Amino acid sequence: MEIKTNEKIRVRLESFNHELLNSSCRKIINLAEQSNLNETKIVPLPTDKRIYCVLRSPHVDKDSREHFEIRMHKRIIDLYYQPIINIFDLLSQLELPSGVLYRISLF
Repeated sequence: MEIKTNEKIRVRLESFNHELLNSSCRKIINLAEQSNLNETKIVPLPTDKRIYCVLRSPHVDKDSREHFEIRMHKRIIDLYYQPIINIFDLLSQLELPSGVLYRISLF
């Protein structure tokens, strides 16, 4: 029987590109499997969508407008670990692609 610990690290990933985000999640999961961590969970969060409306011409024809949108994709990875494994060093050595924002917090 495996003993579960209450110690976990939460990694929050955000990116404009969903493909980079998925590859970063795979890298972290592969690292967790190599380190023999107890359990990992991926939680997809809702995508934030910002829409900007811009006038095409600033002086005439106010009805002519363009819409642009930015989507922010987000994931949370919970890593449950034993205290004997130095997980912070493993995560700091991991090279994630540029364009992916990550935050590591301890619970």
